[in-house]
Amino acid sequence: MADIQSSKSTAIFDPAKVFLGITPTGWSNSDDAFIDLKPPIPYQQILSEMALTGFKGCQDSPKFPTDINLLKAELAMRGLTICEPWVGTYLTIGDGSDTRDIFKQQLEFMKSIGGSNVIVVAELANAVHQQPIFPLTNKPILDDEKWKLLADGLNELGKLATDNDMRLCYHPHVGTCVENFEEIEKLMELTDPDLLKLLLDTGHLYYADVDPLTVTKKYAKRIGHVHLKNIRRKNLLDSKQKKLSFLDSIKAEVFTVPGDTNGAIDFDIIFKVLADADYNGWLVVEAEQDPNKANPLKYAKIAQAFLKNYMK
Repeated sequence: MADIQSSKSTAIFDPAKVFLGITPTGWSNSDDAFIDLKPPIPYQQILSEMALTGFKGCQDSPKFPTDINLLKAELAMRGLTICEPWVGTYLTIGDGSDTRDIFKQQLEFMKSIGGSNVIVVAELANAVHQQPIFPLTNKPILDDEKWKLLADGLNELGKLATDNDMRLCYHPHVGTCVENFEEIEKLMELTDPDLLKLLLDTGHLYYADVDPLTVTKKYAKRIGHVHLKNIRRKNLLDSKQKKLSFLDSIKAEVFTVPGDTNGAIDFDIIFKVLADADYNGWLVVEAEQDPNKANPLKYAKIAQAFLKNYMK
């Protein structure tokens, strides 16, 4: 895929409908315990730096307190909320009951936290993004029976979410069974648009040779949540040539934030399409970076300064 050149158009979001969040993956990556500082950055510093840069929400993290009252107090002290939990499903291997139990726990967690109606899921059965292998050629492939298990299970979870005034959003993810454009199309066709929305993750799409603008245009009205990753194209091409694992690609600095001039993705035109479709919800910066190489506060400030240009 060629570099995406900026069109320098204008997209303006209403801050009453569109909110800016960030994930902890620039400070600490729960997928890989080795991507962290020594000693690790404490959660209090992570939350404080998120708030300092002006973000209002963050993804939940295993590093955050498990005591709900303590977490709420830490968030409130900084003017933050949890903008999403991340739930891995295992529907294609018939593990519906455990998935439902975990999903219900996360629903209750989000209702208790308040401030966001989003819950994010991705099918992780046989996923390879945490394994030391090249993800694009080793990802799981679904047959018709497994596609039905996935679609039926997601529709069921979507009904649970809708009944609890929540928005279920599916995250196509590198190294999983829903990664490329054809798989995204199939999932959207097999599921109920009223029960399942699409999470637009610009970096995962680009990594998988999918044009994020094409996905944005086709599903603009069905996009319910947005993750903003940028890609250093030279680093990505090098990682693919070397067949690096997903985690090693993070260490090789494939990902960066929107606003980084070394990034290849044109967020300007993507934002325009979203704004024209009257998108409402969160724009969440999710640059999976190694804090030993990329200062988390510095890159959070770059992203915030860039995104503020698109807010009224």
